[in-house]
Amino acid sequence: MAGGIRESSDDDDMQENHEINVTPFIDVMLVLLIIFMVAAPLATVDINVDLPASTATPSPRPEEPLYVTLRDDLSLAVGSETVDRASFQQSLDVEAKGDKAQRIFLRADRGVDYGDLMEVMNLMRGAGYLKIALVGLETISDAPAAPRAAQ
Repeated sequence: MAGGIRESSDDDDMQENHEINVTPFIDVMLVLLIIFMVAAPLATVDINVDLPASTATPSPRPEEPLYVTLRDDLSLAVGSETVDRASFQQSLDVEAKGDKAQRIFLRADRGVDYGDLMEVMNLMRGAGYLKIALVGLETISDAPAAPRAAQ
């Protein structure tokens, strides 16, 4: 008769299967692969910009840089001399020796408002000095902070 129930006997034991079924493992890996393929582009915030290449050599640092300092009380100093805003342009011309192409290093106190810093930059641009480098502190672990110019 077809489809009958087999009765077990001692000499007809089922053999043990020693193979590992990898199908669930492959299914899980495929699901994880799809999740990472979908999530990876969302995790990176990127703006695509095609930047041009530069072949210019870095400009050497001047031996005696000219600093313009904006203090927390909004007073200005050209070099080490404090000047008022009315005579700022003349003091800058004297210290730079009339060289409008000279790089001017602008440093400001941490408490200075961004608008006040931009006002000083506009004064410098109005005087004809277009090469302005902002000076900040470079922090290195286990070393004191050293001034650094951002260009």
